Amino acid sequence: MSDTPTRRTILAGTFAATSLLGLDRSFAQVPIGATPECHDADAMTPRETEGPFFKPASPQRTELLEAGMAGQPMELVGFVLSRHCKPLGGALLDFWHADDKGDYDKSGFRLRGHQFSDADGRYRLRTIVPGAYEGRTRHIHVKVQAKGGRVLTTQLYFPGELKNRSDGLFRRELLMRTADASGSLAARFNFVVEAG
Repeated sequence: MSDTPTRRTILAGTFAATSLLGLDRSFAQVPIGATPECHDADAMTPRETEGPFFKPASPQRTELLEAGMAGQPMELVGFVLSRHCKPLGGALLDFWHADDKGDYDKSGFRLRGHQFSDADGRYRLRTIVPGAYEGRTRHIHVKVQAKGGRVLTTQLYFPGELKNRSDGLFRRELLMRTADASGSLAARFNFVVEAG
């Protein structure tokens, strides 16, 4: 394995330094494992089922946390990249997930929101760790679409969850990298999608 830093490694390091330092000090001090090397023709992020709880027209926001909301706070960061390691600015990311008890808001837009990656392909989501529910392990739903590209619908998973073994939808390739941050959870996942 080469010691030469790859574009993805450099981008991830830059993002961690700029994004996390502007947030709670506890997040800035949390080490997260190195991002895998980026190679041309990287495999695309696997698709997963949308599930029954998607709602279109979610509000545009990066903060799903609300005052008094129960659950462990978490921050998810990462990049949207093409198969050739190119950061994709302006990509749409639409997130939704259950609350800490495993329930989805079916009447409003609690714990739902969309955003766009910045010019360097970065995204940042502040939310809570979702609860597991009957038949499912903890997960976060997301739709990702580069400008002019095809929509990727998938789910992200948490490492170390006992229910990962029994959830028929669970895929190891969709595990986030996580680290504890003084009561909060720092997480990272890079999406590789079809460029438009």
